[in-house]
Amino acid sequence: MSKPIEIEIRNAPVLGSSMAYRETGAQDAPVVLFLHGNPTSSHIWRNILPLVSPVAHCIAPDLIGLGQSGKPDIAYRFFDHVRYLDAFIEQRGITSAYLVAQDWGTALAFHLAARRPDFVRGLAFMEFIRPMPTWQDFHHTEVAEEQDHAEAARAVFRKFRTPGEGEAMILEANAFVERVLPGGIVRKLSDEEMAPYRAPFPTPESRRPVLAFPRELPIAGEPADVYEALQSAHAALAASSYPKLLFTGEPGALVSPEFAGRFAASLRHCALIRLGAGLHYLQEDHADAIGRSVAGWIAGIEAVRPQLAA
Repeated sequence: MSKPIEIEIRNAPVLGSSMAYRETGAQDAPVVLFLHGNPTSSHIWRNILPLVSPVAHCIAPDLIGLGQSGKPDIAYRFFDHVRYLDAFIEQRGITSAYLVAQDWGTALAFHLAARRPDFVRGLAFMEFIRPMPTWQDFHHTEVAEEQDHAEAARAVFRKFRTPGEGEAMILEANAFVERVLPGGIVRKLSDEEMAPYRAPFPTPESRRPVLAFPRELPIAGEPADVYEALQSAHAALAASSYPKLLFTGEPGALVSPEFAGRFAASLRHCALIRLGAGLHYLQEDHADAIGRSVAGWIAGIEAVRPQLAA
């Protein structure tokens, strides 16, 4: 993969801490807010931002506790991330935006869109988080050859959620960065590409934000507050009329191609793009396709927006 165009990392003061972010594109263009997941950072958008910036004002924050953002003494629950992201949006003066999201970024995007539907110009998303009634819904696959891999993933995440075991695996062994992340990418990342993913987590204590996320996954009704919030957010998503773009990989991880097809069909104004071979971190395998598709999608929406407003 070609070397990405360097985009300066900036910092914004947020709730007594700081959030790092990448920013590129014309200031007077529509804002696109890129929201990453666990255990990544805005680094995951590095090859996508230059492709979208010709048509948009791109802003990609590092979620609190991740990337180069601060690590305040908080629990790093989902609602902590909601609070810090809301404050970041206010601090940057963003009044409306396209949302481009993956993994936990999608949960934040859905929750934001449910609370502030007028804020959202459109939503592009992939490998998304949803309330899962049973553990069988986590890494669900309809392909027989994928069943063993899916069951292994469930077993690992059950351990992450188990007191003591999760700490040993994520805090001590750094398994989320060293195993889950590369295991969710088809190609092999170079040491140079992995370095920014490793840098925020040099010690066990620094990895607490990474441990918190798998324990927040809304599975079988737990945690109850996250499960209920995302049920409401998904209901709002189903009722929404803003444009949507769903990317899916083969075989995927959280979202199989079969499920993605049904999900896109259940939404209003949702296009589906099948990227080909991909697991969870689709940005690392399909940056070019994602970037060009998002740019074209935004340009198309903006071209007709004045007509809609007339």
